Amino acid sequence: MSYRFTYPNSNLTQEQKDFYEKNGYILIKNNVGDALVEKVTQRFVDICDGNVKDYFVDTIMKDPSLKHKDNVRGQYLINKLQDFAYDEVFWEYCKDPGVISIVEGIIGPNITAVHSMFINKPPNADPGASLHPLHQDLHYFPFRPANKIVASWTALERVDERNGCLYVVPGSHESTLYKHEYPKGFKNALYHGIQGFDHLPKVHVVMDKGDTVFFHPLLLHGSGPNFTKGFRKAISCHYANTKDTYFIDVRGTTQESIATEIETIVQTKRGLNLSYANVWKLKSRLVKGEPGVYQQLDSLL
Repeated sequence: MSYRFTYPNSNLTQEQKDFYEKNGYILIKNNVGDALVEKVTQRFVDICDGNVKDYFVDTIMKDPSLKHKDNVRGQYLINKLQDFAYDEVFWEYCKDPGVISIVEGIIGPNITAVHSMFINKPPNADPGASLHPLHQDLHYFPFRPANKIVASWTALERVDERNGCLYVVPGSHESTLYKHEYPKGFKNALYHGIQGFDHLPKVHVVMDKGDTVFFHPLLLHGSGPNFTKGFRKAISCHYANTKDTYFIDVRGTTQESIATEIETIVQTKRGLNLSYANVWKLKSRLVKGEPGVYQQLDSLL
C-alpha cells in the first residue's frame, strides 16, 4: 500500500497508519500522563490568577462575552493562551515523548513546533463565543506541503458534546483549502470558518483526560459550545517537518486576508513591522532533528 499522509517508520501500528490515511486524524488514548496534564493545567490557572510572572506566552485572550461582566476573572474569563513554545512548563507538552512519537510517525523525524495553544471554554459564556466554526488549520499557515504538518490536541479533562468537544469530517483531509471568512455575527477575533459544509457527516471526538487526537491541517473540524457549569480545557501544538516544508507567498490567495489581519495585529500590539512568514518563524521552536527554514528569519529591515 502506498502511504501519502504518514511517514514510513514503526512509530505507528499498521492499523493506526491505515486509519490516519483514510480519515485524516487518529485518537490515541492515554497519550499524555497525569503528571504532565496536572502540571500544564496548574500553569494555566496560575497565569490566569496572576500567581506567576516568569511565563512566556505571546497572547492571553479573554472570552468576548464575559470580559465586560463584573466579578468574572481568572480561568472563568480567560479562554486561550496562544504561542507558548518558549514557556518552559508548557514546552514540556510540546516535546513530550508520547506526543512526539506519534508526530514523527506522521511527518517524520525533523520536527519544529510552529503553533501552540491552551484552549479553555469557561462556563456561562455566550454559546456563540464558546464555539469554533468549521475550518481547516492550513488556512492560517504560510508553509507547505500540508502532508508534512500535523496537530496534536490533548484533552486535560473529560471532553464530550456537552462541554464542546472537537468534531471532525473524516476523509476531508483529501480536499482542497477552502475560502475562510468570519461567520455572520462572529464573536472571536481570528476564528474564521467556511460556509456551506454543514451537511457533511461529522464525528464528535469524545476524549478522556490525557487522550490526544492528531490531525491533518486540511481536515475540516470545529467545536461546539460549553453548556456545562464546568470547564473544557485542552492543550494543542502544531508541528511541521523542518526539512521538508517551505514558506509560500500568500498574497493573491484566499489566505491573504488572514495574513493581513495578523500582520496588523502584530504591528498594533507589538509595534513590529513583520512579514507573515517572520511572524511564524519567531514563534516556532525546534523539537528534534535538523533545523530548517523556521530557524531562518528573513530580513527585518
